[in-house]
Amino acid sequence: MSKKIGLKEAISIGIGGMVGGGIFAVLGLAVLLAKGGTPIAFLLAGILALLTSYSYVHLSKKYPDRGGTVKFINQGFGRTIFSGAINNLLWVSYIVMLSLYASAFGSYAPNLWEITQNKTINFHIYASTIIIIATAINYYSIAVVGKIESYAVVIKLIILIGFIAIGAYGLIGNPNIAQLSISNWENPIQLFAGGMVIFVAYEGFELIANAAPDILNPEKNISKAYYYSVVFVIVLYIIIALVTVGSLPFNQIAKAQDYVLAEAAKPMLGQVGFTIITIAALISTFSAINASLYGGSKVNYEIAEDDELPHHFLAKFWNQPIGLLITAIATLVLVNTLNLESISTAGSVGFILIFGIVNYVGFKLSKETNSNKTIPLLGCILCAIALVILIKQQIESNLIGVFVSLGIITLCFIIEWSYKKNENKKSF
Repeated sequence: MSKKIGLKEAISIGIGGMVGGGIFAVLGLAVLLAKGGTPIAFLLAGILALLTSYSYVHLSKKYPDRGGTVKFINQGFGRTIFSGAINNLLWVSYIVMLSLYASAFGSYAPNLWEITQNKTINFHIYASTIIIIATAINYYSIAVVGKIESYAVVIKLIILIGFIAIGAYGLIGNPNIAQLSISNWENPIQLFAGGMVIFVAYEGFELIANAAPDILNPEKNISKAYYYSVVFVIVLYIIIALVTVGSLPFNQIAKAQDYVLAEAAKPMLGQVGFTIITIAALISTFSAINASLYGGSKVNYEIAEDDELPHHFLAKFWNQPIGLLITAIATLVLVNTLNLESISTAGSVGFILIFGIVNYVGFKLSKETNSNKTIPLLGCILCAIALVILIKQQIESNLIGVFVSLGIITLCFIIEWSYKKNENKKSF
């Protein structure tokens, strides 16, 4: 018998998935792209996440499966080269997210203890070490991963809500609050593009889909779990963005881009505040790495089980799917070769494309799921617009990120096409 999950636990899966390392990793990048309009950028990304959650709600109710997104895509397209490639992209997007979290850990950790005098070397040591430790914990015990998650969600939320309360009070009389005025916003296209680059900060709500078969009273609680968690995180991110932009001048935010949330705690709480937020960032990113390693290996296993990857991926290594080791090694390679913006762009492109396809499935299967056709269609169209705007904006400022993103998508299709072609040859 699997343990049943109540509404509170289901909401915490969604919130824990979203408020992982994402906000700590991409907040500085968001301010760099959207300036005073950063809260609007988070709102725009949140609206897209909320529209997509509608499709997830109805698909999760109709097709509850631990495969989650993998199951929905196969349900909409059958087991084809296309569905296989998109499911592979989901797995690779997990690897990209892991790189983002490890990158955030590597940026925050040297503020507590510098191992060497070189910032770049410190970053690589910390980012690589945390992946290795999290992989070891995943191999040691999945129960430990679950315990770390349950404590980490509570700790990071308490610290972030404390930061908001004290930071909001600190805005009174702060001259930097003028930075939030409309005159300091980027143009609407840039704001939207900024929101899409940081869209990775919202992708974690899709983890609720994997837990759907175990949720008590699914008819009521699945929809509540998605909507409550997404709306809560939208509000949380907007307030964090308001406090950050209102607390620090833009040049200081740019200077501390990789650990800006800790820097934003300084005006009110000094070095103590900086240290507390740094610790929160380390706990959050570590727990996010832990959970994503587990989730990524499960996605890889599900895809192989559905015959969309070679059955070698069903093999076990130290009693865990071989995908766990492959996911960890691929993450180590990515985090040590790409910069933060390229990782964030690749993650956002991957998830916006996947969510656009899930929205299309929601539209296509609206009769079967007994849902409204218009909302998934709107979500699908918005995801397509978001992809175009994001790629166009990044071509101008971060061409490497665009090449990495398109290269990953192309590679997923080539791998799936080759695998299916070989399988067809074997069957004759």
